[in-house]
Amino acid sequence: MANKTINTKKWFKVSIIVYAVLILAGIIMTVAFGPKLDINFSGGTRISYSYTGDIAEKDFKDTVATVLDKDFTVGQNTSLANDDKAYVITLAGKNSVSAEIQEKITEALQKKFADNTVTLRDSESVSPTIATNFFIKSLVAVLITAALVVVYVGIRFRKIGGVSASLTAFCSLILDLLTAFFICVIFRLPIDMNFMAVVLTILGYSLNDTIVIYDRVRENKYLYPNMSLSDNMDLSVSSTLVRNIVTTTTTVCAVLTIVVVAEVCGLTSLRSFAIPMAFGLVSGCVSSLFVSGPLWVKYKEAKAK
Repeated sequence: MANKTINTKKWFKVSIIVYAVLILAGIIMTVAFGPKLDINFSGGTRISYSYTGDIAEKDFKDTVATVLDKDFTVGQNTSLANDDKAYVITLAGKNSVSAEIQEKITEALQKKFADNTVTLRDSESVSPTIATNFFIKSLVAVLITAALVVVYVGIRFRKIGGVSASLTAFCSLILDLLTAFFICVIFRLPIDMNFMAVVLTILGYSLNDTIVIYDRVRENKYLYPNMSLSDNMDLSVSSTLVRNIVTTTTTVCAVLTIVVVAEVCGLTSLRSFAIPMAFGLVSGCVSSLFVSGPLWVKYKEAKAK
């Protein structure tokens, strides 16, 4: 049986090295460039213009720059239902835009692209104070969810040391969330409501994989009462490996399809959801298999000594 099982302690070391490299790269990028916060979290203004035909993003941005002397970004949205295309101008922080400036931007765009029926579709502004409060509330919601996860795992697996198992599971969830965050920083994706949806989804997927492994550990404890916890973990991970990998691969393929559709159709707003989701799902699978369980074994062995 030993020859058929995976050495989780060995893969734990490999996984920690990979996570360390990713987190280090993310920290460097964060210090150098900082995260891109959506106006819902940082405050600012978002102006959307619909148009017909084709307009190059560079030409659109250059035209806006002739009127707007503040830092801004431009993204493209396309509706698959009615082929409605739009460019979205975003100004983060305190860079608000007055109604007069918006009117000048509209006039400049309509003059430059007279054949493309450029129309102001909508405009919204969020004050930095409201954005900060919203960010704090979102963070509190995530922390409450994580705390409930710890309590749930601790109660469900109390017969095999539930509290310590829940804490190591929580550590793996932190790695998953850091992975999603730093992927956004590295790929220069905005931290917006899509990211919050990614966070909550990853919490669910990663926890599900971890619970499956812990459940198998509990079963093997009764089937092989003389087996050490380390061997039990190796056997449990080995027996659930294919199931976890297949589940994650299927979900990641679906998410990658979203990435392809977003790039082909110019749906740049979907990038902040699909890309961190794909990496987060892979991280959730890896951390469940090779971090939470082996870390729990290390803790129990250290405590026994």
